[in-house]
Amino acid sequence: MGLDYSNGCVNFRDIGESLELITGTSVFPKNKLFRGGKIDFVKHATTIQNPATILNLRRGQDPQCLPTIYAHFPASNDLEKYETSNRKVRRWLNDVVSYLSKPDTQFPLLIHCTSGKDRTGVVVAAILTIVGIDRSTIIEEYLLSEGEVHPRWIEMALDGIADPKKYFHRVDLQALVHRLAK
Repeated sequence: MGLDYSNGCVNFRDIGESLELITGTSVFPKNKLFRGGKIDFVKHATTIQNPATILNLRRGQDPQCLPTIYAHFPASNDLEKYETSNRKVRRWLNDVVSYLSKPDTQFPLLIHCTSGKDRTGVVVAAILTIVGIDRSTIIEEYLLSEGEVHPRWIEMALDGIADPKKYFHRVDLQALVHRLAK
């Protein structure tokens, strides 16, 4: 049985809450960063915790009917997002992280793709790596998603990123860490 896309936002969760459930302690702020699947059937912003910004990673545009800022960083469905060592994936991921680090990007922020697990999983793993969350916790957070997910996929993505300072060398990572902490 597949995911039910007609019932709100699949795989929706507050990353701070998820990490607290996994670790038993607060390691990332709550109500700052959300993740999920497509929002085509979301009727009210409260359903997705009233994000100030919605960051869409899928090719299709979002229905812009919620009172929020919409940002679009599409990644082709034929691009293997987990292969973060691929230069196209690297460029896409750097663009997304760069956007998040900008002073005018508003939080709370929802990151989503179609199912909220692949493209979203890679972006969330990158962010959590940047802020210093340990690898095993990042993998556990990724595995909370419904649908086909495998530890080896997110491990491949994390291996490709390896050293975030080198991988995101054109992005002000300290600005992003600071923005996520406040």
